[in-house]
This record gives sequence, C-alpha cells and structure tokens, in this order.
Amino acid sequence: WKFVTSSTTAGASWIHRRIMTGKRTFPIDTSSPYAAKRMAEFLANKGRLVLFPEGRISMTGSLMKLFDGTGFLLKKSNAKVITCYLRNASRVPWVRHDGWTCWFPRVSAHFSRPVTAPSWPDLPNAISRERLTNWLYREMSRQQFEVEMELGPTTVLAAIAETAGFLPRKKIMEDISLAPLTYRRLMVGTELLAGALERNLAAGTGGRRIAVLLPNVNGMPVTVLALWALGHMPAILNFSTGVPTMLSCLQLGGITELVTSHQFLQKAKLDVSLLLQAGIKFHYLEDIRPEIGGLAKVLGLFRHTWDCGGVFRKTGHPRPIDPGETAVILFTSGSEGVPKGVELSHHNLLANIRQIMAYLDISDGERFFNALPLFHSFGLTGCTLLPLVRGLYVFLYPSPLHYRVIPSAIYDRDCTVMMGTNTFLNGYARRASPYDFRNVKYLVAGAEKVQEATANIYARKFGVRLLEGYGATECSPAVCINTRINPRFGTVGQFLPGIEWKLENVEGVAEGGRLFVRGPNIMKGYLNPEANQHFQSLGGWYDTGDIAKVDGDGYVTLLGRMKRFAKVSGEMVSLAAVEDALAGAFPDLGQRCEVAVIAIPDEDKGEKLIAIVNDEKLTLDRIRAAIKAKGLTNLCAPREVCFLREIPKLGTGKTNHRELAEWYKKQGGA
Repeated sequence: WKFVTSSTTAGASWIHRRIMTGKRTFPIDTSSPYAAKRMAEFLANKGRLVLFPEGRISMTGSLMKLFDGTGFLLKKSNAKVITCYLRNASRVPWVRHDGWTCWFPRVSAHFSRPVTAPSWPDLPNAISRERLTNWLYREMSRQQFEVEMELGPTTVLAAIAETAGFLPRKKIMEDISLAPLTYRRLMVGTELLAGALERNLAAGTGGRRIAVLLPNVNGMPVTVLALWALGHMPAILNFSTGVPTMLSCLQLGGITELVTSHQFLQKAKLDVSLLLQAGIKFHYLEDIRPEIGGLAKVLGLFRHTWDCGGVFRKTGHPRPIDPGETAVILFTSGSEGVPKGVELSHHNLLANIRQIMAYLDISDGERFFNALPLFHSFGLTGCTLLPLVRGLYVFLYPSPLHYRVIPSAIYDRDCTVMMGTNTFLNGYARRASPYDFRNVKYLVAGAEKVQEATANIYARKFGVRLLEGYGATECSPAVCINTRINPRFGTVGQFLPGIEWKLENVEGVAEGGRLFVRGPNIMKGYLNPEANQHFQSLGGWYDTGDIAKVDGDGYVTLLGRMKRFAKVSGEMVSLAAVEDALAGAFPDLGQRCEVAVIAIPDEDKGEKLIAIVNDEKLTLDRIRAAIKAKGLTNLCAPREVCFLREIPKLGTGKTNHRELAEWYKKQGGA
C-alpha cells in the first residue's frame, strides 16, 4: 500500500519531506494534469493506493465534496474500493473547522469490504466520471451511517445526553420568551419534570401512551424528553385539526392522560370540554411546576454540573428500553381521510437523524429556525431532535403562519438552517426584506411539492437556493433530499443512505411507478388496525402512495399522489403537475394568487378538472392559456373555474383538497 501525498507540500520543510516521501508514499504534483494519469497507471498495474478523495481537511466536520479525479481513477483503473470512516476524528484539537473539540476523543477507523464500482460503458467519459464520484460519495455516507447506528447511543434521549456531556454550557434552545436553555439546564429540567410527572401520572409501569398538547416553546421538547426518561410514549396532538379530531386520535390510541398548559389553551382558544367529558385527565405544566422543590433543583444542578446528562446516557433509566420500542406517536395530516396514528421507535428516529447527518454538510455553527409544530414530523425530527442530537442551536417559534414576523426573527437570531412547506415559504417571501435571509445556508422545503415560482423568488430576491426534500410521517420523515453538494432542481434529491426503493407499474402512467421504500427509518406500524395489517403484510415495505420516477443518477422526481391523478379520456393526468404549471403564471395578480385543482366524475370523459382560485379576476381562458404555454396537453386544462376567497389549508401547510371537494359538492357543482 502507498499513501498518495503532495510533492509540493513535501518540500515545505524537512519534517514534511521525512513524512511524505518514502517507500510507502506516492508523491504527486497536485497542480499537474498528469497526476491522476500516473495514479491510474499505478492502479492498473495491480498497485494499491490510499488517498483522500475530498482533497482537503474538512472545514465543516462533515463530508465535503469529492474531486472528480477520483471518478477518473475508478473509471480508468477498474480498481476495487475500500472506504474508511474515521469516527470522531473531527473532534481532535488540531482540526481546521470552527466547531468544538476535546482532548483524547475516542477515534476509531472502520473499513468496508472491497467493492467494485459500477460501470457505464455506453456513457460519455465525463458523465461516467461524475456518476462514479457520486457513487463513492454515497458509499462513504452509507458507511458513516452504518457505523454510527452500530456504535452510537440506542435511544434519542441517550443520544442527546451524550452530546450534552461534551457541551454542557452551550446555548442549545430558545423560544419567543428569549430565555435560552443550555444543555445543562435542558438536562436538569428534563430530570425535574420527569420526577414531577411521575408523581402526577396514574400509577403503573412505564411504557404507557401520554398525550402532549403544546406549541413550539422550550417546555415542549423538555416534556417529550421527560416522558422518555420515564419510559413513556408521548403522543403529540395536532391542535390545528380541532377538538373532535383530537378526541378521535386519543380514543384510537387508548390514551387517557394529557399534558398541556393553561396559558396555551387560553391563547389558542381551545375548548377542551369535549375531552374532559370523555374522561381525559389533564396535567397542566403550570400546576406541576410549583411541586418541584428547591432541594431537588439544587441536587439536579449539582448532578448535571458533575456529569451533564450522565443519568440519561444509560439505556436502563429508569428501566431497560429496547430501541425498537415506540418513542413517539404522530398523527398524519388527514389530507385523504381520518388521521392515522403512526408509531415511530427510537431506532426509527435515530436512523433518520443519522441518515441526514451523514448526507448533509452540516457544521457545528449551524443555527436552526423551527416554526413547524412538533406534531409535524419535519418539525419534530428534522428541526428539533436533529439539532439537539448534533449539538446545534434551535430557535422554536410557535406558529408558521406569522408571515411578517418570521423573516425578521430569522434575521434577528442569525439562523442558518430553515425548513418549511411551499405554502409557508411563499408567505414569508411576500413579506420579507431581501436582507432577512442573509445567513441562511440551508433552506429545505418538504411536505408538498415546491413550485418553480417559489424557488425562483428565493433565488432572485434573497440569493438563497431552495433545496427540496421528500418524506412522510411514516418514514420519520425524510426519504430523499437535495444537498448543496449534489442539487438537482425539479427533483427531491437522492435517497438517503440505508433506504431501499422499488417502483410498481401503474396502469395509465407511462413513466415511473408507485414508490415503495424500506429501511431502518420506516415506522413500527399504525395504531389503526386495518392500515397496520396492510402495512405489516408488505414485509417492511412502505407504500408511499406517490407516483415517482428515478433517473440514472438516482434522483427522484415526484409525479404526484396516486390519489391526485385523474383519468381523463383514458389518460392519467397529474393534478399536482397542473397546479405547479399554474403557480406563478399570473404575476399581475400578485404573489397571493393561488390555484388549486380537483377532479370530479364526468359522464363524457370519466373525470374533469376544476380550478378553484382565490382571485375573481382569474378567468378560465387565462388558466387554459397558461396550461398551453407550459406545454401541457388539453387534457390537463380545467373545464371550470370557481372562486373561493381562502383556499383551505391543513396545519402542515398543505392545501386541503378533501375540504375543497366537499365545498365544491355543496355548491352544487356551480
């Protein structure tokens, strides 16, 4: 084996020359175009090389881009590849990134088995090299993910506590009260609240389902962590669906106890009398807090000053917790019917967190802004648990609907990572100053299709690239994501490491198929018996219900929901594609103009499309002209247009098409 070194650097001093030249090194001139050719020839002659494909020491502490020369070597030499992951190497004191370090971190080297790179003999050399470089990047990401899953903490609370042990004084979380929590205060608060809840909750062993009804404030994550410390399973309720729906969710899960706040119920104007009549026992944080004595606070502070988070780093607190046990219950948005209860295990959540961490170049200095409620899987995993596990600051904002305030809050808190839905991001863009997003590095959109008009305004007005991702509550939630290293607009990116996929043919859909995914982040199951029986029968595969296509580079393009296709004259028409074509097509009507499309039965053509608009000036002729201008066929043109002042939305920001269809039906089809 020979280590590839730089002959230029080797000449810097006698120490460099001593280390970087010898029988175990392969010095090259990194500025020479023939360097890669020399290495390829050496490998073709059965040589063995050790090289660093990034070409530089990481400035983020995460995997950065790989140079295309690596793909050239793989193509020219057909050499087998062994990847090596140096775990915790980014924490040694002599690294170049600006993040945290420590003395004597446990650095370990992990080697993969020799693998043969794929080949594309029919493709041009430039494309083949690019694909091989991308393949190697994915292999290295996958290895990091697998090693972290094997050696890292097995529960979410233990993973957060492990990071807290390294960074006890770091300000990790803040809400609109502007009272930041350090890791030490977070751990103390979790322990104290866990003790108080244990005295108030009904007697019994751990492992019970406890509902949580709170907004995005510091007390929300603390409550979830406290319930985990007791071995319970928090079921986070979606308060935007209304009290009757929340009662249905509680009855579905057999839940009889609920943790909430007097102040929140008053500000949200929630009348919970229906829940009280149903026998649900309420535990109010304002009533629990006075029960925590001064001595308990002092002892807790002393314990976490001595060893921050140490009491939670053991899986056996207060009882052995299987990583496969349910960690949290979330309820789907109900955009297609009654909400389903989704059980996500600690293994599911940690897998998704580590998949994202292995695939994105997130640095220690990132600052997350989270306005997505924690009942939203993106808000819980991507915007709250991920930064807490990774050691990153997160600002919690109580509502994503404050379009004027949120851009100013992002600017004021110097946030660098922001996630939202297309609907919410459109709202922020209408009210924000061009300077509000000056620090934003990662702007990730999910939950609904990103419209081209939304991406364009963020690029042109704010200078921020919008990265679209894809996921589902059942997948914890992330499945695919675009990155700054490998973005491709119009797609939702590539599959995260560890996720298998397959497409099943759909009658009438010429391109793509119905997407199924399988991996460690896929849920345990549903609370709903029928839905759970169907899921379990698929052998670990989750039917996303989405029609998608995957190109040769592994990028996924969503064509629409299976239930969001209409059969017009025997042809399948994507309603999502029609909506996307109409988004931003009428700039004279302003950014607030929206068009939603539904399909209803039609005697002549099977189904027909109806456009529902929130601006009376928008005529059917203009809509048809916009469809034609986008190159869509006449089958995609709506047959009617209806006016509705406010297009209904779900709590997650998605258009509520089910409510639109019911509204249209009540109008008598007029």
